[in-house]
Amino acid sequence: MGARSYFDRELSQLYGMLKDMGYMVEDAIDNSIKSLVNQDTELAEQVIKNDDVVDEMELRIEERCIKLIATQQPLAGDLREIFTTLKIVTDLERMADHAVDIAKVAKRLAGERYIKPLIDIPRMAGLVREMVRDCLQAYINKNPDLAHSISEKDDEIDALYKQVFRELLVYMMEDPKTINQATQFLLVSRFLERIGDHTTNVCEWVIYMVTGQRKDLNQ
Repeated sequence: MGARSYFDRELSQLYGMLKDMGYMVEDAIDNSIKSLVNQDTELAEQVIKNDDVVDEMELRIEERCIKLIATQQPLAGDLREIFTTLKIVTDLERMADHAVDIAKVAKRLAGERYIKPLIDIPRMAGLVREMVRDCLQAYINKNPDLAHSISEKDDEIDALYKQVFRELLVYMMEDPKTINQATQFLLVSRFLERIGDHTTNVCEWVIYMVTGQRKDLNQ
């Protein structure tokens, strides 16, 4: 097998590993919100435990990237792909951490009667999951146009976050007894908003990987 064929095979395996990690993160986000909505402490605990798997996947991908750089002496374009992968796994790991944060809130609120039905928070989570799934496709397909369009969904997430913030603020002002629970829901919406920001970061790295240009999409 020639050096180029070997490198391409290794790079393909790297893509597969990152895609698997991305699916794990997507599931973590989905399950964390389900655990909150359904007050399912077992599911919340599963999200927390699975974070160790995500961390292990991040470590394996990082080691693979370092080995490729050390042994294959990649050219500029190849080096950008490896560098981008290292950056993306960091963002994915942080997304998983925020899913864990949401699961911990679900455990804290277990058994409490919610002050309101959860509507906008699951909507935010749905948008975030779409962004995660699509940004991974943009990475795998090396599609900067898709990456750019995905980042525009972050505006919707920011708008929902502000809406949730205003609504919960009214609850707290009208009834101090709601403050603790409303604060927890504010944290959840903030965690989702941060996941959206990390997804936008991934889109920026995809654009850099393909074009060599850095774009600030968090404007």
